[in-house]
Amino acid sequence: MQYRKILHIDMDAFFASIEQRDHPELRGKPIAVGFDGSRGVVATASYEARRYGVHSAQAVSVAKRLCPQLIIVESRHHYYGEVSAEIHAIFKEYTDLIEPVSIDEAFLDVTENKPGIALATDIAKEIKEKIRSRLRLTASAGVSYNKFLAKIASDYRKPDGLFVIHPKKALGFIASLPVEKMWGVGPKTLDTMHRMGIFNGLQLRQCSLQHLTEVFGKQGNTFYNFARGIDNRPVTPVRIRKSVGCERTFDTDISLPSAVIIELYHTVLELVRRLDADGFTGHTLTLKIKYGDFTQITRSASSRTVLNTKNAILPIAKKLLAGVSYDSAHPIRLMGLSVSNPAAPRAEWREGLLPFNPPL
Repeated sequence: MQYRKILHIDMDAFFASIEQRDHPELRGKPIAVGFDGSRGVVATASYEARRYGVHSAQAVSVAKRLCPQLIIVESRHHYYGEVSAEIHAIFKEYTDLIEPVSIDEAFLDVTENKPGIALATDIAKEIKEKIRSRLRLTASAGVSYNKFLAKIASDYRKPDGLFVIHPKKALGFIASLPVEKMWGVGPKTLDTMHRMGIFNGLQLRQCSLQHLTEVFGKQGNTFYNFARGIDNRPVTPVRIRKSVGCERTFDTDISLPSAVIIELYHTVLELVRRLDADGFTGHTLTLKIKYGDFTQITRSASSRTVLNTKNAILPIAKKLLAGVSYDSAHPIRLMGLSVSNPAAPRAEWREGLLPFNPPL
């Protein structure tokens, strides 16, 4: 059997760790990065805050109740992107087969690597040490022969962890793995699996492919393979970005036309900044409106010219807004804008290298 060498590198509490690094007075204290307002949401929480139950995507108001001494730090997303680029520069010292998953995690295929290091585990150790010494941050690393298992491994001993799932031990590891740890198993799927008597990888493995596809559709085939340690997806270095957008939830719902226009203008400026930062251009503009009752609508329009400047985007945004109804009885809670329909593909998908049989 031939195997690849795959790493999954996941930064530990990335945004919060950067803030604690840059501001010594925050070290050792429970902090959350996000907007400190009545409708603010936690982007990342430090491990000191997580002990109180604070976590990402949680309302700041809830986080403060759980941890009264919680310190809220305003997000510096553009700066976090710059730090992420420095981390990826370290990755590139070992391989060009890098697939970003988000700003703070990525898969690396190091089957054939630039320094010629035999063991993927040694590469993971070197990457972790370089991130620590150069950037004063910590990362957790997972090592295995496919993306599914490398991802699970990186979560296994966070923070600052390193875990290896060897091909010979994979089936035994998966057998005791709770199914909620597997990709694609959300709350509804988990509830269905539990009702089927499936709580771990071994029980999932005992379920036939036919039954899994009958219950879960195409995803059933994925679950069937995962239970057997099979994941043939290559590490894809470049993904074509399909859209760039931004949105804002207001402190209080708005309904005055003057206030709505002002917010639209500021949203356009933020969108242009993000388009410029990403080097993205597209032909379709989409306006997203969420009302106070949490219902939402979208309106879209396309242009023959590329949309990447205020002068190009603002007139279209105003026309889209003109088609949206709102008033004091139906105020706006959130506004968002995005540009899609890329002007031209910036890169093509790349396949991974052919496998061979290296030790992990």
